[in-house]
Amino acid sequence: KKTLKSLYAPTTQSIEFVEVPEMTYLMLDSSGDPRDEENFQAVVSTLYTVAYAIKFALKAHGIDFVVMPTEGLWWVEDLSKLDFDDRTNWLWTMMIVQPDGVTPEIFDTAVAAVRKKKNPARLDEVRLVRYAEGRAAQVLYIGAYADELPTIARLHEEIEAQGYVPTLKHHEIYLSDPRKTAPEKLKTVIRQPVTKK
Repeated sequence: KKTLKSLYAPTTQSIEFVEVPEMTYLMLDSSGDPRDEENFQAVVSTLYTVAYAIKFALKAHGIDFVVMPTEGLWWVEDLSKLDFDDRTNWLWTMMIVQPDGVTPEIFDTAVAAVRKKKNPARLDEVRLVRYAEGRAAQVLYIGAYADELPTIARLHEEIEAQGYVPTLKHHEIYLSDPRKTAPEKLKTVIRQPVTKK
């Protein structure tokens, strides 16, 4: 976690431009309204189950690390139909960054252990992926997820002002557990990969 501080600890005061290197993630795709708690929680729960299985597998070999927060990539096939009130056409990927030492073999072993113990829904859809964003703009947002739009707009205004255009997918990093944190205190890193105009 300390190694990635510049990527996971921006401020609320200013938009920061960062270089996001290629990293390894556990990923699970879904679609539809993320406010559908049952679907959303099933995805997050399955990801965390695999993440902790990897943590314990590595700990047995003397490697310990902090399980990182959940992250989400959000998009729609047709950006002209992006609607924050009706989110039924949204596509999304939930993910958790993994230490560099996590290999496909370690991942397969962890998934097999999870299947034997719990076998959560959609376990077979979890995948280990190398993903790179490169240059990105980001800011810390504190508040309810439903009230993010002004902060997202501010991020995009700064992207435009600095001579960039958005590329890739809208990215959010959920630093708080919504089950244990009041909506107005939720901390979310809002990130948008960019490229020069």
